[in-house]
Amino acid sequence: MSPISLDPKLFRPDAVTPEVRAFNDAFLKRMAETPSPTARSRDESAPSAFPAVPQSPRARVRRIPAAGGREVEVRIVPPASGSPRGAYLHFHGGGLVFGSADQDDAVLERIANATGLAVVSVEYRLAPAHPYPAAWDDCEAAAAWLAKNVQAEFGGSALAIGGESAGATLAVPVLVRMRDKHGFTGFHAANLSYGNYDTSMTPSQIWIGAHRYLIGTEDIRQCSNAYAPDVTQRRNPDMSALYAQLSRMPPALFSVGTLDPFLDDSLFLHARWIAAGNDAELAVYPGAPHGFNIIGHPHAPAANARIDAFLNARTRR
Repeated sequence: MSPISLDPKLFRPDAVTPEVRAFNDAFLKRMAETPSPTARSRDESAPSAFPAVPQSPRARVRRIPAAGGREVEVRIVPPASGSPRGAYLHFHGGGLVFGSADQDDAVLERIANATGLAVVSVEYRLAPAHPYPAAWDDCEAAAAWLAKNVQAEFGGSALAIGGESAGATLAVPVLVRMRDKHGFTGFHAANLSYGNYDTSMTPSQIWIGAHRYLIGTEDIRQCSNAYAPDVTQRRNPDMSALYAQLSRMPPALFSVGTLDPFLDDSLFLHARWIAAGNDAELAVYPGAPHGFNIIGHPHAPAANARIDAFLNARTRR
């Protein structure tokens, strides 16, 4: 079991390198000149601070069965070798109100190639048209399908789960649902990057969010209002993983930057993961904002290499 040990030097201003400061300054300027992500979710014609990501020529889409006669679409990106040894179930980011499974093809290709796992990304329903628990139900359906079919579909039994931002937010409740509703604890690794694990808001969502590095406090509130309009439910353990019973979870890697509004969420859930008797690693990146490992930040290469190594190590044991 991993000890809970944090170096205070990681959180001090002098831990931020000149290279990171320069990137952050330029990034803040670019963000100030473009609408917030939540504003763009309401007006897709608004300019974006990020260029469109090319789609993978290897990707294929299929539909899988879900409860109530519905179907859920998944986007599958196999490794370049074409011979996967299992699958990584991925949930995309976007605050649960925007984004799509094809927005991260470069990320999905990298993980597939580095790990030999086919990446299965879920096209879950979005708020406000589909508030809680719609996205949770769609992701659970994909997990249940994959648990039954990974060997037949992807040539091996290696299984991992994870995502970025809203994707990590969804991944933990899906693991809990799979344990409690399906009796399944067969995921070998959880890759959890800067998720929102408390919809009622942790302190960092307020204090760090005030600076709006990529997303700010008001963005978080708008997303929460969209997917969780009933404020009395915001500490529901199925919505806010910080309050869940976390025994029998797979080894997890929590990645987060010190300028991320969800810093506390990762720090707190990492501690709770270990307190429940699970293995966990915590990777903290000084001066890194939300989404840093997918926006070309100086910390991105190291963070992505650690994610790939973690998924490789845990799914090969």
